[in-house]
Amino acid sequence: MIERDHWWPVALDGDVGAAPLPVALLGEPLVLWRDGAGAVQAFADRCPHRGARLSLGAVVGGQLQCPYHGWRFDGDGRCRAIPALPGFAPPVSHAAYRHAVVSAHGLLWVCLGTPAAPAPPALPPLPPRRVVHGPFDVATSAPRAIENFLDTAHFAWVHDGWLGAPTHAEVPPYEVTLTADGRPVVPDYPAWQPRATASAQGGAWVRYRYEVLSPFAALLQKQPEGDAPADAYVMWTCPSTPETCRVWFVQHTTDTITPDEALRDFQSAIFAQDRPILESQTPKRLPLSGGEAMCAADRLSAAYRRYLRAAGVTFGVC
Repeated sequence: MIERDHWWPVALDGDVGAAPLPVALLGEPLVLWRDGAGAVQAFADRCPHRGARLSLGAVVGGQLQCPYHGWRFDGDGRCRAIPALPGFAPPVSHAAYRHAVVSAHGLLWVCLGTPAAPAPPALPPLPPRRVVHGPFDVATSAPRAIENFLDTAHFAWVHDGWLGAPTHAEVPPYEVTLTADGRPVVPDYPAWQPRATASAQGGAWVRYRYEVLSPFAALLQKQPEGDAPADAYVMWTCPSTPETCRVWFVQHTTDTITPDEALRDFQSAIFAQDRPILESQTPKRLPLSGGEAMCAADRLSAAYRRYLRAAGVTFGVC
């Protein structure tokens, strides 16, 4: 499964404190914790002794202690102490299973296999990172969630009065291009919005730029007009299981006036509108082999599905 060799976000940088933190990635339970040097480590959430969840344990003296028999593991995964055998030096075979973890874009990223790239997906030049929205745990697959993010045709119906209106439901023609490595990009994506700018009474057309950053990540850039702030949203998705995911929206903006809480409230309201639709879709895994009708407004969705097929993605799809 090629997804094992990708980097995936699993938590915010600041989520890992003094206690172990359980997370899930690609159907596997993991535990995040900080070692004696303060570095975040990612282990399989299973003690090699009797299979207990290490996330139920504690960090003691810079080592992760199993809740069952007190075995302790250092940041490299080596078992350093077995309390039942005080004088015993545990062999390498007693080690916990450790995964690679890095920090990028305000998030912690884990690779379960051999990293195909030295770091998570890079971002183009963007306005300053202002707010990280989430996480949002969603009962649908990661590719379903990303496809929804790439779609504007639902704005008029799901986000009536917020991002669209039924009186302006049309999706004008747009062009999908591909990066050198085959990722879909829409350089100019027009969308009508009732709250386009503070001065646009009755709404206005805005211009978006969309880019698929990786199989389960995407970027939306809103082209600013006049003195409007330059805004960009990055959607990072953790494929927790084939039919569930965890989502973060990272907002980059030149807006220094709107309070953080107002930005969070707006994004939470938008995703609260999306969630019941996303969780109602069947199948929860994104169909890549047909079974769902397409129209001209779905060019980007169709290109995204072709990209997933070409990349050999098998997790969260059918």
